[in-house]
Amino acid sequence: MAVRMNKAERQKVLKEKINENPFYTDDELAEMFGVSVQTIRLDRMELGIPEVRERIKSVAEKNYQKVRTITDTEVVGELIDLELGKRGISIFEPTEDMVFVKTKIVKGQYIYSQAESLAMSVIDASAALIGVANIKYKFPVKVGDRLVAKAEVIRQRGNKYFVWVKIKVKDREVFRGKFILVSIDEDFLKKRSDTIEVGN
Repeated sequence: MAVRMNKAERQKVLKEKINENPFYTDDELAEMFGVSVQTIRLDRMELGIPEVRERIKSVAEKNYQKVRTITDTEVVGELIDLELGKRGISIFEPTEDMVFVKTKIVKGQYIYSQAESLAMSVIDASAALIGVANIKYKFPVKVGDRLVAKAEVIRQRGNKYFVWVKIKVKDREVFRGKFILVSIDEDFLKKRSDTIEVGN
């Protein structure tokens, strides 16, 4: 249960909370402080703190510059953390045009694309392809869900990178994927793109 604070105290703690985690939504903050969403919005405006989408974009822009394998426009979601060759995190919020009309469930291709593009982003290679993908959809996703994907490079063997990606909505894991990515020499890619073997 949230402890009641006066406005000055609340705004001070709000600023600290957002500095610790810039990805809190207004809804999450309202629940944390036991106030209305409108109160949180007013507090943010008075403190000059932009809404969560703007905060995410600001952080993501710095991370896109580190990615070598694909361009920033090919990353599905916002890349909020990246340690090249080791790990990365992206946030993705599906929209109405991404669901099945009858069930309103988000199509798997969008969830897979978030995982795939994050796996491609974390490896330290100038060009790569997915050689193997072992994936599992665990729970349905709907519009309004915020997908937080975490990727980790488990190991590298020669030109192969083994990457695990887990996607959660709040605390529930909705997708898990194990990818083997194959890095490709750019010169070879230009000369003989029709003979690249990515399996095995």
